[in-house]
Amino acid sequence: MARKTRRVKSSNIVVVSDTHCGCRLGLCPPEGIQLDGGGTYLPSALQRTVWSWWEEFWGEWVPRVTHGEPYSVVVNGDMVEGVHHRATSQISHDLGDQAEIAYRVFKPISEQCEGRFYMVRGTPAHVGESGVDEEKLAKRLGAIPNAEGQRSRFELWKRCGDGLVHLNHHIGTTSSSQHETSAVNAELAHAFVEAGRWGEEPPDVVCRSHRHRCCEVRIPSRKGYAVAFVTAAWQLKTPFAYKVAGARQTMPQIGGHLIRAGDEELHTRHWVKDIARPKPE
Repeated sequence: MARKTRRVKSSNIVVVSDTHCGCRLGLCPPEGIQLDGGGTYLPSALQRTVWSWWEEFWGEWVPRVTHGEPYSVVVNGDMVEGVHHRATSQISHDLGDQAEIAYRVFKPISEQCEGRFYMVRGTPAHVGESGVDEEKLAKRLGAIPNAEGQRSRFELWKRCGDGLVHLNHHIGTTSSSQHETSAVNAELAHAFVEAGRWGEEPPDVVCRSHRHRCCEVRIPSRKGYAVAFVTAAWQLKTPFAYKVAGARQTMPQIGGHLIRAGDEELHTRHWVKDIARPKPE
């Protein structure tokens, strides 16, 4: 019998993104994965470290900060690595192998949140044009569909208590640490401009991903304050990052996030770990 999805009003939204399953630097279960050809991939020591954080995040932090209450889970894009930019860092170029890793990673999470599971589409280079690969996974994982029946979607407007949250994967990047919050603040301002222009309710929280770096902007509003934040990732530093200004000197930020309804406004909390830089030789 198919599991019935529980569509309850949530006061907690847990957000993760950019797991890049299928990459040798992405999230992978410690027992590894059997590939289509019969061989087996086993994760590296650093991947096993990241997996231990994944278990700590879901097993300890999430239950504590949600106070044992029901919560929704949103995967905000780039669940799989894909085959892109002539990269050679994939575990396998077989997208079926990558999908199997992602399914193994997220099936327990969709069960843990009792079906309150949403997926937002990520970058076409990773997840296929129009998120075709994530849509297949979303159907397999039983993600909640939108009004058009899509199990993954380009954006998600989600109630959290009496507040409103807008989630989308993409946001502008910068090579300057001094201006890391510029695009984040602009995203929040744009949300208020568009809402005012058309007489819509503005979001109380704007959530974006894509950068693999967490930062937050908070400004006063009628409800107390409005927030825009960017999520951390679950992928280690790739060869591409070593040549990008602003990324080549930084270490990966690994983590997840909570949006929680308070008495008067929405609150955000961020659980972020970093990888120690290499020791001097």
